[in-house]
Amino acid sequence: MISIQNVSKTYGNSGKKAVDSMNWNIPDGKITGFIGPNGAGKSTTLKMITGIVKPDTGQITLNGHDIEKEPIPAKQQFGFVSDSPDQFLRLKGIEYLRFCADVYDVPQAERGEKITSLARRFDMTEALGSRIMTYSHGMRQKIMVMGALLHNPSIWILDEPLTGLDPNSAFVLKEMMKEHAFSGNAVLFSTHVLETAEKLCDQVAIINHGKIIFTGTLEELKDQYPDKPSLESIFLEMTQHE
Repeated sequence: MISIQNVSKTYGNSGKKAVDSMNWNIPDGKITGFIGPNGAGKSTTLKMITGIVKPDTGQITLNGHDIEKEPIPAKQQFGFVSDSPDQFLRLKGIEYLRFCADVYDVPQAERGEKITSLARRFDMTEALGSRIMTYSHGMRQKIMVMGALLHNPSIWILDEPLTGLDPNSAFVLKEMMKEHAFSGNAVLFSTHVLETAEKLCDQVAIINHGKIIFTGTLEELKDQYPDKPSLESIFLEMTQHE
């Protein structure tokens, strides 16, 4: 579980908070969609959860480990896929995966089998010997997802993970997300595609101006706006009038 308690973050001298007094628990056993307009605070929140950015106030724990006080145990709890796959471009795919396995102390006896399994699921077996710079955007996205999942983390944190994936790979990743949550683990992913959230998520959190303005199931959200014909119209209503 991810626990966020009274977390705030301000950039620059404007005093405007990118994230404002956030309290939010992301439970195990569910796929949680994170939705909000551009600039609402999604990326800042994910960066604080993963320890990339330090909050000004508050506490974030992952499976009970404080991301600031226990950074290594906390970071061992999750796999993170950022919204940009253009990293480690000079490495070959297999070199990148071996690097990830070294970082997370994946035993030699296990890493080969895990790499083979992930490569088959994402149709990347033949590409592992090539440099990441030669990959298409979708292939780069897939290798980053594979690296994040290699140590079998209990928490998955995915920032727009389906962007650029071909239909088959998107289907595979969505099925893996469902399997992971069904096994009692936490899956948190941000998306701009409301239709994807509606079909995939067990619950959603909507952020606007740095504040969580809704958490719950999509059915609960629709019940609050019975006059709105679609999730898109509800989302626009909520975010334009906050």
